Amino acid sequence: MRILLVASAFNSLTQRVHAELADRGHELDVVVGGDDEALRSAVRRHAPELLLAPMLKTAIPQDVWSAHTCLIVHPGPPGDRGPSSLDWAVASGVREWAVTVLEAEAEMDAGDVWASVPFRMPGDAAPGKSDIYRNEAADAAAAAVHLAVGRYESGDFKPRPQHASGAEVTVRPYYKQDRRRIDWAADPAADVLRKLRAADSQPGVLDELFGEEWFLHGGRPEDELRGAPGEIVATRAGAICRATRDGAVWIPELRPRRAPGGPRPVKLPAVRALGRRLPAVPEVPAPLALPAERRTWTDVRYEERGEAGRRAGFLWFSFPGGAMSTGHCRRLLAAYRHALSRPTSVLVISSPRDFFSNGIHLGVIEAAEDPALESWENIQAMDDLVEALLRTTDRLVVAALGGNAAAGGVMLALAADEVWCREGAVLNPHYRLMGLYGSEYWTYTLPRRAGEAAAARLMREAAPVSAAAAVAAGLVDRLVPAAPQDFAAVTARLAAREARDPALAGRVAGKAAARRRDEAHKPLAEYRREELRVMRGQFFDPDEPYHALRRAFVRKEGRGAVRPAT
Repeated sequence: MRILLVASAFNSLTQRVHAELADRGHELDVVVGGDDEALRSAVRRHAPELLLAPMLKTAIPQDVWSAHTCLIVHPGPPGDRGPSSLDWAVASGVREWAVTVLEAEAEMDAGDVWASVPFRMPGDAAPGKSDIYRNEAADAAAAAVHLAVGRYESGDFKPRPQHASGAEVTVRPYYKQDRRRIDWAADPAADVLRKLRAADSQPGVLDELFGEEWFLHGGRPEDELRGAPGEIVATRAGAICRATRDGAVWIPELRPRRAPGGPRPVKLPAVRALGRRLPAVPEVPAPLALPAERRTWTDVRYEERGEAGRRAGFLWFSFPGGAMSTGHCRRLLAAYRHALSRPTSVLVISSPRDFFSNGIHLGVIEAAEDPALESWENIQAMDDLVEALLRTTDRLVVAALGGNAAAGGVMLALAADEVWCREGAVLNPHYRLMGLYGSEYWTYTLPRRAGEAAAARLMREAAPVSAAAAVAAGLVDRLVPAAPQDFAAVTARLAAREARDPALAGRVAGKAAARRRDEAHKPLAEYRREELRVMRGQFFDPDEPYHALRRAFVRKEGRGAVRPAT
């Protein structure tokens, strides 16, 4: 069918729906962030058989939904209405939730039901709202979309009014900051964490620090550090630790409140955001090895499993939004080198869930005194990390993607010997939409896996790729059919099996020989030099599109667009 996707932003769910519907042979166009007239124009131009809105913050105009079937993906069960459904679910601690595909009508979220798929919220160690949205909720949303599209395509399904299923109508208002506000003197740590997790990526929790207003982003528990409620008691890997009345929490990122009439401030690692405002507090080392009973935060950790001679090492990492600053890259590289010093035959580098990596940290770059120089240092640090994987010839290296990856993050994964990917993850193996040529040795790894023609097409089209399509293209070696919360455990079992494989020694010897042949044909240093020659011009020429595109992306400016057809 010809389907027009309508979205307020080409976010993770819109990308997943786009990629998976394209896999099923549908002809797609996307209107992103446009006004009513842009939507009307797109409808006239593309004459779609169906309009589908995976993520929409505004109403579809009546003249459109009355003339065309318009399906809306609502992140709540039938009967749930309002713009902050998942915020309320996370803040309330519900265990069961759902995603529903509704037909657009005059009253928001009140249309007839085409499909509804339930899901279980994560358990006690619950991740934040955005993580749940990209994982458990996205799995349910994708299933509901495919069910609804199939029903519409069949022509013999009649959607059911919400009241017909006995659903109780609950209208929840927008989740305002007064509901999110933390009372540091009174709120226990569990309540503080719930408030932070219900707002982790957007909009954050508005709070006061050093006489200024800041949005707090992300929240992780801390079981040992203590202090006066609200006090910053320590830092670790760019995050701050604030005491509650009965414990403490880690807050990885901060964003200052926008000044009237000013540009949207950038979300940054908390220590960097505070700068000189931060008082002298201990920098607590980030433990690579973390005992199972500890409840603390670290963004990089290492563990091993298996018996001597057949051990598998696991380097787990998770950076907010998948963005990797110069500091993130250097710390991960140091941890990787530590992992290489260990007697393992298989080394897995993995995101346990959610983002694997989206490449360089555009927020840190945008906020830097010299964005061009920070861009240059960041890409060099990414290249150093990727090169370390490419030059590892004494063991099998696996990149296991528990969630989405883009740009340099995809290329980081491709540097491994094998790429394992959770079903439902989305890859964006390109740089063009940010006005960049790209580095991270992509000119070596992408054609090596996909072929020269396919590599050029992926870069040119700049379209999201589903996990299944990535397997077909040669970018991914194994799909991991696991729920988000089970991905790390399933990956660990698969890696342990690889470590016991009698053929492993031969495979490792073969990869070492292949690396020598490739190096003799064209050294890795030459690929890097050629890529960075182009990137240097894009970073240091202020008229290059990269600078305006980066600014618009980070500060969420100028989002109206119609993406090309697939």
